[in-house]
Order: sequence, then C-alpha cells, then structure tokens
Amino acid sequence: MDEETEPPEQTEQPATGSVVCARCGTTAGSDTVPVTWLSSVEDGRRLHFCESCARLHIRAIESRLDSLWW
Repeated sequence: MDEETEPPEQTEQPATGSVVCARCGTTAGSDTVPVTWLSSVEDGRRLHFCESCARLHIRAIESRLDSLWW
C-alpha cells in the first residue's frame, strides 16, 4: 500500500529569520521558537505568542478563542 505523506508544516517567520510574537511584536533571540512561547494554528496559519502575551490571555487561550477575540 502506498500512503501519501504530507510534508512537515512550515512555521511562518519574517525575512530576518527570527520568530515574532503575533500579538505584541516581540522578537525571540533566535530563529527557533522558545519553549516558553505558545504556538497556535488559526485559519491555517501558525502563530507564535510570547510568554507575556500567553500569560495575559491564558483564559481566552484555554477557551480556544481565536486571538482576534483577545
């Protein structure tokens, strides 16, 4: 049986290669997402949120509200 495999999902990153918070614009110190940041897929796009934004909006995140509602 031949099964088609999907390529791994690519994260959206700015041209500079650094990861940026989708809420406040804070940039990570490297091109990888820090373990303390939150990743979310909304409307087929992968978004990253810094630790501060994730903590501030944790109730909305746990309620599975899109970031547009925060």
